[in-house]
Amino acid sequence: MHKSSATSDSTELKVIPSTCCECAVQCGSLVHVRDGVVEDIKPNPNHPLSKGAFCIKGLRGSTGLTYSEQRLLHPLRRVGERGEGRWERISWDEALNFAADRCAAVRQKSGPLSLVGVCNNANAGRGVAMVMLLRSLGSPNWMINQDLCGGCRAVSSRATGLDITYGEDIDNARCALVVGRNSYEADPVEWIALKKLKKRGGQIVVIDPKRTPTVGIADLWLRPKPGTDAAIGLAAIRVMIEESLYDNEFVERFTHGFEELRERACEFTPERAAELSGVPAKDIVAATRMYAQGPSTFVSGHGIDAFSAGVQTFRAFHCLVGISGNVDRLGGNRRVKKPKGFLDTLQVVHDPKFRLPKEIENQTLGADKYPLWAGPRGWQTACHNPTVINAILTGQPYPVRAMYVSGANIVVTYPNTPKTVDALRSLDFLMVASDTMTPTAELADIILPKTTALEESDLRLQPGGPVISLRQSVAAPRGEARNDLEIALGLFEKMQTRGAVTTNFLPWKTEDEFIEHLLGDSGITLETLRRDGYATYPYSLENFEKFPTPTGKVELYSEAIARVGVDPLPSYDEPTRDRADSDVKLQFPLTLLTGDREKTYHHSRFRDQPWAKKISPDPRLLIHPETARAMSVSQDQWVRIETLGARGSCKVKVKITEDTPEGVVSTGMGWWRPGSMTPGSGAFDVNINSVMTYDGPWDPISGSVDSRGIRCRIVAA
Repeated sequence: MHKSSATSDSTELKVIPSTCCECAVQCGSLVHVRDGVVEDIKPNPNHPLSKGAFCIKGLRGSTGLTYSEQRLLHPLRRVGERGEGRWERISWDEALNFAADRCAAVRQKSGPLSLVGVCNNANAGRGVAMVMLLRSLGSPNWMINQDLCGGCRAVSSRATGLDITYGEDIDNARCALVVGRNSYEADPVEWIALKKLKKRGGQIVVIDPKRTPTVGIADLWLRPKPGTDAAIGLAAIRVMIEESLYDNEFVERFTHGFEELRERACEFTPERAAELSGVPAKDIVAATRMYAQGPSTFVSGHGIDAFSAGVQTFRAFHCLVGISGNVDRLGGNRRVKKPKGFLDTLQVVHDPKFRLPKEIENQTLGADKYPLWAGPRGWQTACHNPTVINAILTGQPYPVRAMYVSGANIVVTYPNTPKTVDALRSLDFLMVASDTMTPTAELADIILPKTTALEESDLRLQPGGPVISLRQSVAAPRGEARNDLEIALGLFEKMQTRGAVTTNFLPWKTEDEFIEHLLGDSGITLETLRRDGYATYPYSLENFEKFPTPTGKVELYSEAIARVGVDPLPSYDEPTRDRADSDVKLQFPLTLLTGDREKTYHHSRFRDQPWAKKISPDPRLLIHPETARAMSVSQDQWVRIETLGARGSCKVKVKITEDTPEGVVSTGMGWWRPGSMTPGSGAFDVNINSVMTYDGPWDPISGSVDSRGIRCRIVAA
């Protein structure tokens, strides 16, 4: 328990245990508050998962957003053309009445399905508020970012039955298999654990085309050509089976489809995988043997996630984990387990009492083509984003005319920025809730001031602890900012008076009520969470009785995928870029990787913060010295990137390094220039997504598009 202290002037300093939410890791924090103002944020060394780990986003990001001079503090209504930047301040009542009038008119003319919501995901209470608002209005349509970030992993995990995400037991492992993951930049808890593993004599295998800091402590580095990881995973399965390195008892009792997997893996000798990936066959064999010694844990990242073969690539590695027996065992990948009586937010989203009729959910945009992603059988039930954008522009399969965006900056984070902007401009009504004037907010009809993390409360299930963590509202909202639940309730009430509501899926009146709903009969109290910031719960290993699949086993052969008419076994698909003809390859000779991590930023956030801009002022393009010479570019030179199939170009600054292979360039995402005078605040100029397509090819299971490993060229800016 953390006690308050007093200063000499008797002003009380409160130290409040909470949880940072400025990235997905969610480390335990200690927030220092005086007179209702946050003075400092420090790591909580007592938190069972983070154990004092923290990063600069946690130290500076939350306060930077909350107390920014550019913070949005009052509702605004557009008075000029979209994107012109002319606004008038209005009251909340005026804003909600205006929004309700416009949404109700759209709903009456084009039907409830013409309303769509946008949020980051439903892994938090703010996302659930969005989902339940749209469902209350009769629409199953809402968009998330995960088709570009973690979605392929999640769909593979569900199809395989390996509910192991964030269950990597590095602390007790002898070997860590790190695939497409830059732990140093992305996860301070994970990075510390990997260094400890190395220090105690454990082994680390890295599969990544880029030289990340983890490579510097690895025992073996497999450097594949981008997009060929599945070939390595399948070859590793073959080696493990041929050399009898797999866990025969676990396979016999708890897996489904082993013989079919064996037959598929037979096609991928280490030699064939070497031809496809560029990784020497002997290294593939050595890595497999190292992993098979165990206990070993699989540490995965977005490097193998956001592309048109992402699900089957993850399936290859999930099946490798399955046959190795490193499931729910000390030092392996632990299954996600919750306290009895506790609900996570996705359980609420899938709860039958909060669902629309199935015939309506089946009309979710994208559910016909990607039923394991969108609609009633989908991971989060959210839409296929490109299908929504096309529906806005074409009216097919039905019109989408009004959109509510909260906490997401889709102009910057969705591929094909020009097309996204065209779609938003064509809407009958666009409302955006944000704490910052983003390129997305610039196009809105109504802007609502949204609370920041320091002004909100929410729960986080952290199975790696295992622990339930509380993010506390430690400061009163600045100005007239409201949280997502308050906004949803306000708009719901206004729509109800206009007869534009289907049912009420918003029974919670406060964030605390929603938290109490999640805690349920778990025995964990909100009082305990407020006192300590977290609560641990009992956890036992080797729970193999029931996996969340149709067979109740780890499905090496996925029955769920088979039912939607897609290959139920992990497979290798040639990268899209390699299917181009020789003329195209000559015109676009380089391979582009996107999504480079930086400790400073999280996606498009913090771009207006002075501390962040000081550390990382410009988007960088990493390029190998030999490639730089061939392209006649030099260190710190500004160049423009052009990609195959996209219009326009993106400006980046060259950084010459051997961290990226020859012929491959890489850069980050989410760049824009807050406060600039350029159209879209730089969304068309320094944003890599402005020169990428969202129009396919798409992953046949998740609908994810290639956002890595695509053909590009660079020209002097």
